Amino acid sequence: MPKKDDNLLIFNIDPNLRKYKNDIILRIEKYKNKKKKLLNGKRKLSKIANFHKYFGFQKSKTGWFYREWAPAADEVYLTGDFNNWNPTSHPLKRINEDTWEIFVKGIRSIPHNSRIKIIIVKNGKLNYKVPMFITKVNQEKYEDNHIDFYGIMNNPSRKYKFKNEFIIPRKFKPFIYEVHIGIAQEKNGIGSYKEFIDILPRIKNLGYNTIQIMAVASHSYYGSFGYHVTNFFAASHWFGDIEDLKLLIDEAHKLEIAVLMDIVHSHASKNINEGINYYDTTEYQLFYSGKRGEHSLWDSRIFDYSKINVLKFLLSNLKYYLEEYNFDGFRFDGVTSMMYLDHCIGRNFNSYDDYFSLNTDLDATTYLTLANELIKEMNSSYITIAEDVSGMPGLCLPIKDGGLGFDYRFNMGVSNFWKQSLYQDDHNWNMFKMWHELTSSRPEEKSISYAESHDESIVGNKTIMFKLADAEIYKNMNLHNQSFLIHRAISLHKLITSITLNTASDGYLNFIGNEFGHPEWLDFPSERNNWSYKYAKRQWHLVDDKNLKYQWLNEFNKESINFSKTHNLLSYRPRLIMIENEFKLVIFKRNNLYFIYNFHPTRSYEGLTIPIEEKSRFKVIFSSDDIKFGGMNRISKEYIYESFEIFGSDFDYQLKIYSPSRTMMILKKLD
Repeated sequence: MPKKDDNLLIFNIDPNLRKYKNDIILRIEKYKNKKKKLLNGKRKLSKIANFHKYFGFQKSKTGWFYREWAPAADEVYLTGDFNNWNPTSHPLKRINEDTWEIFVKGIRSIPHNSRIKIIIVKNGKLNYKVPMFITKVNQEKYEDNHIDFYGIMNNPSRKYKFKNEFIIPRKFKPFIYEVHIGIAQEKNGIGSYKEFIDILPRIKNLGYNTIQIMAVASHSYYGSFGYHVTNFFAASHWFGDIEDLKLLIDEAHKLEIAVLMDIVHSHASKNINEGINYYDTTEYQLFYSGKRGEHSLWDSRIFDYSKINVLKFLLSNLKYYLEEYNFDGFRFDGVTSMMYLDHCIGRNFNSYDDYFSLNTDLDATTYLTLANELIKEMNSSYITIAEDVSGMPGLCLPIKDGGLGFDYRFNMGVSNFWKQSLYQDDHNWNMFKMWHELTSSRPEEKSISYAESHDESIVGNKTIMFKLADAEIYKNMNLHNQSFLIHRAISLHKLITSITLNTASDGYLNFIGNEFGHPEWLDFPSERNNWSYKYAKRQWHLVDDKNLKYQWLNEFNKESINFSKTHNLLSYRPRLIMIENEFKLVIFKRNNLYFIYNFHPTRSYEGLTIPIEEKSRFKVIFSSDDIKFGGMNRISKEYIYESFEIFGSDFDYQLKIYSPSRTMMILKKLD
């Protein structure tokens, strides 16, 4: 529980928040009151987050109980292959105002992988639905191109047993590889969980210790990128059997790779027949009524976070994926949209007043706080990450200190900065603004930096490498082809990803394939592109072909990640030494290492003077200009630099080095 008001750490960390003390206390009290109501005498949230263990199919010694949450229904029936789709032979009985129940005798009476639907009857109309708590879903396409979705009975003779125990280490620093299973293969089609297992060694070899899997929860439209969830307790059928997902996670754990799920609790699909919209025939069972229940930009439904049963539904969903699949935590999608009633559509955050107003959705912040508490209650090593662009104070502070309890937030300002910068000539890049965006974070709140995620790769945008190289990427990526534009693109790609990594506060993220400068963009098959998979795959042959330059970026990313891990950079804060905007120089210190970045397109500096804090000798231990990274080998790793004493400066010593244009180097003290 949070401490007494005046002793909350949130006010000591950021004294500016004292002005908004009443707002923060109101937020805390809302959470405490809702938690008390939820618990209803129980001691732990995990005791009430069990909808998935009560509703849906629950096995007994002699058969199956099936329970349905449908308060507004007049009648409810279970139907499927097991009863030849008889619509009335298996009626459920209402056992209270919310719940319907039936017992089906015989453990094998409903065969494994047989199709199931629930019929919700209202005013005499039969509404066929995919069951809300079903754990497996599939679609069937008929000759007339009609598509229908079914719940699938999961009753295997032998369930998958995890073989590899994995717990995230206490001082874990996440290097995240963001993935979408369907696009992870080279083929013109949808990749599978099993096929992705073969990608894991690539990820391990690059040095990443975490994968963040998108589009896990069932979504009827593949092209939605998994963000229009229809069946919250069913892992997506697009990528194979649910047991294959367990195998994938188990294999990742075998390689000591943590696995995070991209969870979408910010909204839900509007689909009715296969989704949970109008499930019991009312619009308000799970969602707000009227316009408040609709997201105008996403064309989706908004959960009513004020309702106890909605909270239990969402909390149970978290618990289910942690227990059933052994996920190690979640990245919460759309947190900004959740926390503000206007969903932050077309709005900027210019002052603290924007965080604390009648626009703040306290029911949503209450849910997020409860979600984090439940997750940590289950296992303190689990990780939670918030996708928030607003910068809400306290989002990543512990609940006891007045925060919402997330471990990390995405530093989305960094990728936005690079996106904007790439539309400008790099002669005009502002080094001061760059440093500000790279290093700005709320005190004591951990963040994860990235140059580009899936958002920057979606159709209408381009990957960083493709923005830099454009059409030249098709002509001059062969080792034997000389191209100024390609050389520029590779040099800047290295600088952009490197400085993002080396200034990252607490973690780093990369979207699948972008480590080697994957070309083009991401575009899922749709009617608009004639259902093409051309841009919905990863071209691994590009990085595997030793005659192409993609290998340079891949090797640079690999060694950069491992350098950061070896030198434990994320345990230290970067400290600015010097910025020269005209000369396009950024120099900083981290863990007794000096990082020199020269972004100038043409100027190389002979005898560049750098302020140093100690008299010593230095040597370059890492350089983007190495031949193996596609560089020109202008930076010597043998030369010993010696600092010399100066007077009349904030620093006692200086160092003179050679800094070639569009390069970075790291210097280490020798004595």
